[in-house]
Amino acid sequence: MFTVKRTGDETRVLTYKDDNCVACGICTNVCPTTSLRLGPVVPIARGLIEMDYLSINSNTCVLCGLCSIACPFDSLSLTLDGDEINELENYPKWDVESSINEEECMFCGRCYSVCPNDAILYERNLPKREDLVRGEISIDEEECIYCGFCGDVCPAGAISVDVDIKGNSSSIKLDESKCVYCKICSRVCPEKAIKAVCTTCMEADNIKVPSIKGNVFIVEDDCVSCSWCKEICPVDAVSIIKPFEGSLSLVETDEAQCKGDSCHACQDVCPCNAVTIEDNKSVTNSTFCNLCGACVTACPQNIRELERTSMKLININSEAWKDSLGNLIGK
Repeated sequence: MFTVKRTGDETRVLTYKDDNCVACGICTNVCPTTSLRLGPVVPIARGLIEMDYLSINSNTCVLCGLCSIACPFDSLSLTLDGDEINELENYPKWDVESSINEEECMFCGRCYSVCPNDAILYERNLPKREDLVRGEISIDEEECIYCGFCGDVCPAGAISVDVDIKGNSSSIKLDESKCVYCKICSRVCPEKAIKAVCTTCMEADNIKVPSIKGNVFIVEDDCVSCSWCKEICPVDAVSIIKPFEGSLSLVETDEAQCKGDSCHACQDVCPCNAVTIEDNKSVTNSTFCNLCGACVTACPQNIRELERTSMKLININSEAWKDSLGNLIGK
């Protein structure tokens, strides 16, 4: 992380957050003074070198804010007298979206489990077991021989049997808060020491349909718009608008070919988990790729070709901005 500050008629502060950086190189592409430079991306991504992806020459940086404007991942932020420029009306901003409709969400947690950047915060409140199943169960310890069969087969882990080697203080414990009254224990008991009855079916009309409640939302500063959450959501409750449209391809030549398993640099740096190695070749899943270009920057063979056909950066009013930011479109 670094901060560059200058004070004059206004106070300008540029802040870089390495935790958000994906080493895509977008900021270096638009910097008009070439003050930003990426470090050795692959060794950093692999944990071989402990340093930030990005460094800055504070002597040449003019704090114009183009890097902050162009970064779709909020790793660079320029403030003017304390106000972030992406919140000011006369500055460009990304028209992207990462959101979950809680009214449609069923709180299954699948989005949370697949997010490659831990950008989804999630909690779920399940109904109590006793509100869903009903019954009665008892164990006659005078008949019990502590064979342990019941504890071994109980699918809910509701029965535990502790056997003293000397046979003097064996015990059996039943946790009714876990029991689902399936009666497997009573069926397996060789001494018929367990009596169980399930009344759930008989009382079905009196058991309310459970309401699953919870909270879930996407931390936009951490989201890289990969769309894993959107694709895995079973009820289409997630909305993702990516920053770019375009394509990414592998262009091999006789002199330069993908090294696959022996390299996998593209896979190591991809923030979207969109790259896999199949048949010793790099394969990018376009559904999850956000076209950031990190894999292009990292490829030692220079055989990855990125073509952006459009971007969701709006409110570009200055011709100078259009010239610099226009570098993000095309090959």
